[in-house]
Parts: sequence; C-alpha cells; structure tokens
Amino acid sequence: MNNIQEFSKEIKKGNKRFIAKAITLIENEDKQATELINSLYEFCGNAKTIGITGPPGAGKSTLVGELVKHIRSLDKTCGLILVDPSSPFTGGAILGDRIRMPELTNDSGVFIRSMGTRGSLGGLAKATRDSVKILDASGYDYVIIETVGIGQAETDIVQTADAVVVVSVPGLGDHIQTLKAGIMEIADLFVVNKADKDGAPKTARELRLMIEMSNYAVEERPPVLLTDALSGTGIPELFTKIEAFIENNLKSGKFESRRKEQLLFEIQDILDYNVKKYIKTKIDKDFYKSKVEEIFNRETTPYVVTEELFNILLNKGE
Repeated sequence: MNNIQEFSKEIKKGNKRFIAKAITLIENEDKQATELINSLYEFCGNAKTIGITGPPGAGKSTLVGELVKHIRSLDKTCGLILVDPSSPFTGGAILGDRIRMPELTNDSGVFIRSMGTRGSLGGLAKATRDSVKILDASGYDYVIIETVGIGQAETDIVQTADAVVVVSVPGLGDHIQTLKAGIMEIADLFVVNKADKDGAPKTARELRLMIEMSNYAVEERPPVLLTDALSGTGIPELFTKIEAFIENNLKSGKFESRRKEQLLFEIQDILDYNVKKYIKTKIDKDFYKSKVEEIFNRETTPYVVTEELFNILLNKGE
C-alpha cells in the first residue's frame, strides 16, 4: 500500500477489491491496517450491525442468506463477516465464501468475507471488529456477523453488534439447558429455526419459559420467533423485529450506551493485546522454562514469579 489516503478513498467508494485487501491487512496484523482504520474512523458508525450465533446444525448460514436477500429486496446493502473454525495449517477460514453463499457473491450490494477464528476464545475473530469498520466506512447499510458455535465464550459478540440473534433448532437435546450457561444474557432475539420440524413449538415454549424465569425486566424480554430458512418463512418478521429493537434502543438512548460500552471494551481489549505482545518481546522463553521448573519443584510460587516478571517489565520500560 503506497498511499493510505488513496486506499481510504477507494474504500469509501465501496471498491470491493480494496475492501478485501484492507481486511487481509487487518487479518495479517499489518501495521498499515491501523493507519487505514484511523484514516477511516470518522466515516464509521452508520451501519447497523447484527450478530447471529447458534449451535452447529441450526441453519445459521441459510438463515443469514435469506436475511440478506430480504435486506436487498428493501434496496439496502449488506456486508457479511462469516467467522469459521480456523484451519490448523493456515489459520484461515476452512469454509469459503463461494461454498457457503454462492448465490450472493455476484450481488453488487453484498460483500462476503469468511474469517478464521485464529484461536480467539470467543470464536469471534480478533480482526472482526476492524473489518466491521471497513464495511461501515464503505457505506454498507447493514453488517451481519455470523459466528461459529455457541456457549459461554460466544458472549463477546455482544461487544460488536447492535442486535444479537441466538438461533436454536428443535432436536438438539440438552441445547436449551446449555443456554443457561450464559448465552441467555446476550440474546436480543431468539430464533427457533427449522420450524417445519416436529418439536419446534415445544422448543419455542421452553425458551419463552426460560426467559420468563430469568432476570429480564418484563419490557426487555427478547422475543422468540419461529423461522424456516429453507423456505424463507418468518424471515421478514425476524428483520422487522431486529429493526424494531434497534429503533427502540435509539429512541431510549440504549443504543448510544451500548456502543459506548463496546468502545470501552475495545480499548481494554486492544490494550490487553498490546501488553501481551509487549511481554512476548521482552521476556525470554528460557526465563519461563526456568521459572516453571522452580514452581514445579515448589521452590517458588506463580504469584512470586508473576511479581518478578512485572518488576522486570517495569525496569525494561524505563
């Protein structure tokens, strides 16, 4: 990249080739990616961001595809970030854009990017947040993030999205019980997909009962919707509910509060990342090995070693 401003200009025009290059820079942790984000930052904040999460087999990708088609029918544009399990060999996403949503790849109003989690604890790739900014600055009306899997660690999606949809499906056994482990708190809307299957109404009832028994205020209880992504049933209603949720938050001030909380999380996350990176460059690996031996032999403790490390870093920073 020779000129950040020229690159930024092409992104603001919605040039997909430059958008793709920018996201690659972000994924590769290129220093110029930070410069690019800084140059585009004032143009961010306009896109509505929707997070979609749920267990494997819930039909998330099909649902997302139908949701995008509905958004396009309203003459709105959409960027998609599909967070996949990382390849153990390359670190990249195992599933490709064209494998997952081939019918959308040629739509000029849609941009799709598959991203590997790269070992990120939440399943949400570290690069996702900045990629959302790129798509936002490019002028997309909506950015949808589909994350892999479900569970306690998936809760980090709430730090990125304006609305979070948790997708369930009948026939997953103890999945409803699993939701109690922390995922309940992040859902703004619940979807029971594959509504044509036996057990869908029962699953929806169980979810509603769990919501009623939770700590939600009555007026804040997330709706539970039935969809069948394969036929498109319930997709327009889902989008209407997402829009209503975001609009209500805009009117009440919760939208602004949520985004400010996300910014605080982002600052802390970037700081944590930079501190860990700094530590790796300043502390020799042999030091760790020797200290592990000492701890193992009960000659010292992890707390003493940590304090020692902290003092070494303070001295190196002087």
